Amino acid sequence: MLVSMWIFDSYYKGCVELWGRKTGLRRASAAYPPSFYMHLQDPAAHREMIEALESMYRVEECSFRTIFGTLCGHRIYAGRRVAEKIEIQTRYDARLYNVDVRQDQRYMAEMGLFPCGDEDESRFSSDFEIPLTSMEIMITGEPSRPGDIKSVKIQDSRNRRLEGPQKAVISDLMELIRSHDPDLILLPYADSWVPALVRLARRYGLTPTFSRSGRFKQMASKSYWSYGKVNYKDGALIPEGRILIDTARSFAYSEGGLEGVIAASRLSGLPPNLASRFTPGTLISSYEVFEALGRGISVPFRKGDAEIARSVSDLRDCDKGGMMFQPEPGVYEDVHQIDFTSLYPTIIVKYNLSPETVGDPQRSGFLSTVLSPLLRMRIETKKLKKINPAYAGMDSVLKWMLVTCFGYTGYRNAKFGQIRVHERITEISRELLVQIKELAEGMDLEVLHGIVDCLWVLGGPIDGFKEAVEKQTGILTEVDSYDWIAFLPMADGSGAYNRYFGRLYEGKMKVRGVMSRKRDTPEYIRRMQEELFEVLAKARCHEELKRMSARAEEVHRRYRDGLADADVNELAIHRRVSRLSYSRRCAEASAVQAYLNQGVSLAPGMEIGYVVRDAVTWAVDLEDRASAFDAGYYEKMLEKAWDEAAFVFATAQSVLGPEGVGS
Repeated sequence: MLVSMWIFDSYYKGCVELWGRKTGLRRASAAYPPSFYMHLQDPAAHREMIEALESMYRVEECSFRTIFGTLCGHRIYAGRRVAEKIEIQTRYDARLYNVDVRQDQRYMAEMGLFPCGDEDESRFSSDFEIPLTSMEIMITGEPSRPGDIKSVKIQDSRNRRLEGPQKAVISDLMELIRSHDPDLILLPYADSWVPALVRLARRYGLTPTFSRSGRFKQMASKSYWSYGKVNYKDGALIPEGRILIDTARSFAYSEGGLEGVIAASRLSGLPPNLASRFTPGTLISSYEVFEALGRGISVPFRKGDAEIARSVSDLRDCDKGGMMFQPEPGVYEDVHQIDFTSLYPTIIVKYNLSPETVGDPQRSGFLSTVLSPLLRMRIETKKLKKINPAYAGMDSVLKWMLVTCFGYTGYRNAKFGQIRVHERITEISRELLVQIKELAEGMDLEVLHGIVDCLWVLGGPIDGFKEAVEKQTGILTEVDSYDWIAFLPMADGSGAYNRYFGRLYEGKMKVRGVMSRKRDTPEYIRRMQEELFEVLAKARCHEELKRMSARAEEVHRRYRDGLADADVNELAIHRRVSRLSYSRRCAEASAVQAYLNQGVSLAPGMEIGYVVRDAVTWAVDLEDRASAFDAGYYEKMLEKAWDEAAFVFATAQSVLGPEGVGS
């Protein structure tokens, strides 16, 4: 076993390679040959294959654990290619385990180690040290079209700027990295800049110093679907022996900062280089795999518990999703929103839901067991962030990991998922929402709206209701209380489920689903709506809201009149490309073509930025080259943002007081 150290990088190249801190930089290697487990329903039918394997590889008869129980079989010391040949040879009769797990992750799990922590501390602690030296780099230019690199800003022990001819700038940058030798480099758009910098350095005869060993692991780019949307994952050059975080694209970093990335690494068993680049779904999947390996449970190569054929009536009864109560559009006073804390993972833990417990609820479920400490950690960070905002980022990363653990139970390729578990979770959530709705009505509270894990009620006191909900359901809740809240209408006049805004008791605005919250809203329009909400936040009741009408109109008029002279860069629209070919003319189609004309390689899921120059012909300019815009097109967008905020002035007849009576 390796000497204990604070591991910040790991990978596998014939042996496990670990980089860490132990009173100084340390690198260690451990022999760890790849192996996997094989179980055959009828070993005698495959005797010749087993003998052939024994002649070529180390093969041991053994028993091994799965979440469903112990199996007898063989441990074969070979890699994935051999496993895939076994599948073909046995016509997929062989059940294989631990084939596609990361070898460094498996080694650490079996040895009781984990990244970014010491042996004597808990992975689930929200307080940990980060003993890393670091450097921040900012490069001037467009990362999608690197071109000439003539200015680089660096911050380590002091601030400095490198300027001049490209070769000199790159040479100085590589020398600073070599001499400072940081454990961590923070660089916006690193996954675009670093490959370009490495190519240029080698062209100039310079040694790229991003990697401490001189070698990189290459991650391929890919487009993928998630929750009905196409996304894009950038390719990357991952250095060995150093952490490189793309601060502009990393989900974990944008949500939780460095502490969030380190927490995700500690929990998932993945080095920070990977934890910073993976989605919450991949992180929770890796966490489950790491927990399984650490508990001596083998990880299936292919799912062996696929969904059985079911009748339409059965599907109709079981697969209903979450419960929602539609609101009536309007503005309401003295409203309380009660939310279950991490509802779906709490249901998994509380009701012992796991693939192996579907038919045997008395068993201790794998999913419920491994999610329990993660859930406790989330509850702790949620409390801590109210006292110390430094915990907010870590809490956000934990929140998203736990949110995706539900979706992962229904994912067809999930190692530890099963659709019946997914359906049972939503069934329980529907029952709980109906329960607390009936509880609210029994306490003379009026239910205004409900969606999956939260309920909006009118009246009070709310403390008694919160206590009753937690007592009846056994699930922790949180309450947001509004001086007033506006539920916006949909196009048909009915209430929207996810578009609302309101003033909380503490004076802050809570805003959901409106234009200022959408990623494709131009900055100029976003800023106007945010200013409008700042005006509305000064009103504590409906009467005061009406008095804010003139001030809001003034903001609206200022932005409308100033649109003609607006900075064209603030009118850029940012969208993810859904496809590369279009059957009709639209702004996105023109923008995609403009990028392709500039020689920029695009893939579905990538983000593009453009300004609409003529909405009649859908002529657009790329955001960094735009000089003109269609004022009429943007004025319509501005009016839409105004109408959302101004809804509060047009709905006096919809306002309800504490007794639920129209004002």
